[in-house]
Amino acid sequence: MTTITDDPTIAHFTRPDPALVARLAALPAANIGDAMDRLGIADSAIQAIWPGARLAGPAFTVWVRAGDNQGIHRALTLAQPGDVIVVAGQGDTTRALLGELIGERAISAGIAGFALDGAARDAQVLQEIGMPVFAKATTPAGPYKHGPSRVVVPVAFGGVPVLPGDIVIGDSDGLVVVPQAQAERIAQAAEAVFADEEQRRTTIVASRTHVPA
Repeated sequence: MTTITDDPTIAHFTRPDPALVARLAALPAANIGDAMDRLGIADSAIQAIWPGARLAGPAFTVWVRAGDNQGIHRALTLAQPGDVIVVAGQGDTTRALLGELIGERAISAGIAGFALDGAARDAQVLQEIGMPVFAKATTPAGPYKHGPSRVVVPVAFGGVPVLPGDIVIGDSDGLVVVPQAQAERIAQAAEAVFADEEQRRTTIVASRTHVPA
């Protein structure tokens, strides 16, 4: 196994204002995607591995070899509470990059959840402990741990570029990545989209003709 001693300062990237993350977390991923001209939406195959899981937080990026989770173990020692660990796993679904044990460690570290361009396992236990995981697939096959890996680097994730500190939002529709530099503008636009859709929905419901039974 490759041994790497990390300097904790590599994880000192700029993170967004938690209030801004909360504003985006309150919105559907679809509205955020609409506000971004449908850009920033990750591969639709990457979905919550248990029903009702939601994800929101700044991206702590990880780049791993297919089927190898050395970088995730590194990330767990460096990420801050509230971070979403975003793993560029080359889309490989033959081996799970994490399961219940990493999920338990993540809860202890205050991690907000995981977004994997790869596979996961132990979906039922991850649901029971409340650890949100979005992945391309589930499989019982475990990972390798040989490396190499990189953390806190720009990555390609599900067809979307992700920089450390970008805001990741996930719900029942999938994942959207909001560039941190544009997050305030996108939040305002997404809130406007949400308000418009709510108004139009109210109008549609109110206009229904009641048909007696």
